[in-house]
Amino acid sequence: MPTRDCTNSAARAPRGLSRRRWLKAAASAALAGALPRIAAGQDASAPLAAADLRDGLLVLSGAGANILCAASSDSLMLVDGGSREAAPRVLERLAERWPGRKVDLLFNTNWREEHTGGNETFAAAGAAIMAHENTKLWLGADFFVEWEGRRHAARPARALPTKTYYTSGADVLGGRKVDYHHLPRAHTDGDTAVFLPDANVLAASDLLAIGAYPIVDYATGGWIGGLEEATRALLAIVDAETRIVPAAGPASGRAALEDQLELCTAVRERVADAFRRGMNFTDFAASEPTREFDAARGDPLEFLALVYEGAWAHVRELGGII
Repeated sequence: MPTRDCTNSAARAPRGLSRRRWLKAAASAALAGALPRIAAGQDASAPLAAADLRDGLLVLSGAGANILCAASSDSLMLVDGGSREAAPRVLERLAERWPGRKVDLLFNTNWREEHTGGNETFAAAGAAIMAHENTKLWLGADFFVEWEGRRHAARPARALPTKTYYTSGADVLGGRKVDYHHLPRAHTDGDTAVFLPDANVLAASDLLAIGAYPIVDYATGGWIGGLEEATRALLAIVDAETRIVPAAGPASGRAALEDQLELCTAVRERVADAFRRGMNFTDFAASEPTREFDAARGDPLEFLALVYEGAWAHVRELGGII
């Protein structure tokens, strides 16, 4: 991934422009056009796979992002609906598994298409769609995500959530309690995790990355410190027996959250130190801030670019920089 070297750019800040602002501008210039279009989730054209969890819960994969399906006595709830292209196949698979039961409730855990692409299909079939208000706002907006090099068009009204919330809460579906938790400014600014206490299953979605680095989408409100705090909050919900469903990959346990918390804490501390020392992105990446995690998670460069750029909006929270 080629970048322009701006190693000494901070020392050449123009008159009247603060060192911090110049360093940020130089880093942004180095990253502009260099970040690949990161594809989260799964190949929506892949065959659907189903994995039973417990107590009438099923995970469908291959539809974009993992879909958690929860059955009650007379209806179904989904946490995420997958891509638009996969939605008809998802409905067929649900009808095979639970004939006669329709989807009454669909949660959008964030705005991205691999989670929300099926909204129109499920709404037309009678489902209410729940999401954080920020997720609805992103779905209804036309905006450009620079790190992807991609413009996201506003979704039609029929694809937007019909029920929104600003904080965490609870609902009941067919006698089954559903707790939903808003975790602010983590992967995005509208992230939701859904917990089913009777089954002890948590749908963490993109708030948990298994075998890969998480995406902290600074363009829509995410950042490394927020993901660290979200991971702490999820750890407070689960216990040693909880099954946790990520956006991609198999269901996991509490240890996966503990590993992610260690990662987020270390990298948040290291990017703060890099800012205090005036390091540009090239130097930050060269310092190998994820060195002890790379063997398990792979190439960190995309993750580090998102962390570095996103942290600029949170220098006061990082402390000791300005």
